[in-house]
Amino acid sequence: MRKVPQPTEQEIREGPQAVSFQIANGNTRQSCILQTNFPTKAQAQRYLLANWPAVEKMARDALAMGTVEDGQIKLMMV
Repeated sequence: MRKVPQPTEQEIREGPQAVSFQIANGNTRQSCILQTNFPTKAQAQRYLLANWPAVEKMARDALAMGTVEDGQIKLMMV
């Protein structure tokens, strides 16, 4: 079993980590960001990949509703 990396000093100062991703929107790409409660980028990325179908659906629903802030769809982990 793999060990979870310890947070770096910078990650501790920054607090909970966010991961960025993009979804296709016709012929363009839509930038998205998922704010997590995890202390490391690796854990946040792993969460995104493990929960991709649900995260993608939330991002597409937000895009359909037009909830784009500063050119990004912003999602929060619950």
